[in-house]
Amino acid sequence: MAKILGNFHLALLIGLVLLVVAMFGLHQAEIGEPGYWAGWLRFLHVFVGILWIGLLYYFNFVQIPTMPNVPAELKPGITKHIAPAALFWFRWAAVATVVVGLLVAEMTQGGYSARALALEPGYRTIGVGVWLALIMAANVWFIIWPNQKRALGIVPADDATKAKSATNAMMASRTNLILSLPMLYCMVAQTHIGGA
Repeated sequence: MAKILGNFHLALLIGLVLLVVAMFGLHQAEIGEPGYWAGWLRFLHVFVGILWIGLLYYFNFVQIPTMPNVPAELKPGITKHIAPAALFWFRWAAVATVVVGLLVAEMTQGGYSARALALEPGYRTIGVGVWLALIMAANVWFIIWPNQKRALGIVPADDATKAKSATNAMMASRTNLILSLPMLYCMVAQTHIGGA
């Protein structure tokens, strides 16, 4: 069992196989319907969104607060291996969440993304959520990632620049932490609380 569960790719493949089994086993009759695929995209949006926001919360709840307590000789393990890998998934999950979310908006209710982005009545709640997510994704790609590349030594920078970049990345990450709470509320409220 350890050979199977110890291998990330194999465990992920098993999860994907079980997903396909669940899709066909539970909803075989609906798979040919367009509404089914809109629902499937919503599932994918939730999955990549959990990956993105889960990593945001990992950075803010675990890594950033813990780093000052990590002995100096152990920090390279985090800055050279763990953080770059986490940032890879973090930034691409942000892109996937936004792209799939916009596809969901286009496939449901006659394509409501333009009305949501314009904050039209009936779409304001989800529109605010979309705008917050777009701001957060821009933060990831245009502030957090460039600063993290310098702070982690992925691109050359002197010590002062690395320190300033680390602070800038942390502040942008904390901004995303703050924005994530109303963003998640808007995403849930539109469907489950009765968003306007």
